[in-house]
Amino acid sequence: MTAARGAPGGGLRVGVSSDGVKTAVSAVRLAEVARVVLRAEGVRDALLSVILLSRSAMARLNRRHLGHAGSTDVISFGFAPGPGVGVVGDVYICPEVARRNAKIAGCGVREELVRLVIHGTLHVLGWDHPGTADRTTSPMWVRQERLLAAVARRSARRA
Repeated sequence: MTAARGAPGGGLRVGVSSDGVKTAVSAVRLAEVARVVLRAEGVRDALLSVILLSRSAMARLNRRHLGHAGSTDVISFGFAPGPGVGVVGDVYICPEVARRNAKIAGCGVREELVRLVIHGTLHVLGWDHPGTADRTTSPMWVRQERLLAAVARRSARRA
């Protein structure tokens, strides 16, 4: 996997919207996590949206764009770069599914939401993993967990 790089000078523009969906992590924090990933991957120019969806809205998105039934935790789309923008993408996250997955994994919902922002941003940048059980040993998953640890260390220093 090679890092995606944008044209210099554009900046890392990350927007977060919730469409009324409540989450345990602030929009400011989610945007900063996405910028940490972009910087770590060598991106200097990006336009990224993080959208928090209800379970039903995520299920509709999943059916329409991926042909899968039901809701999921994260769906990402990377788009062709626009004029003056190196990386363009959308990351959709369902906090309800993240809450359920956090319980199953034995971690906090905040950690899981941060993990999903990292995961989705990596997908926008072209990273991928197998859809099978061995996805947790894939290079993408290893990179994701390293970035998650770095974000946690950064938060601990600020506290």
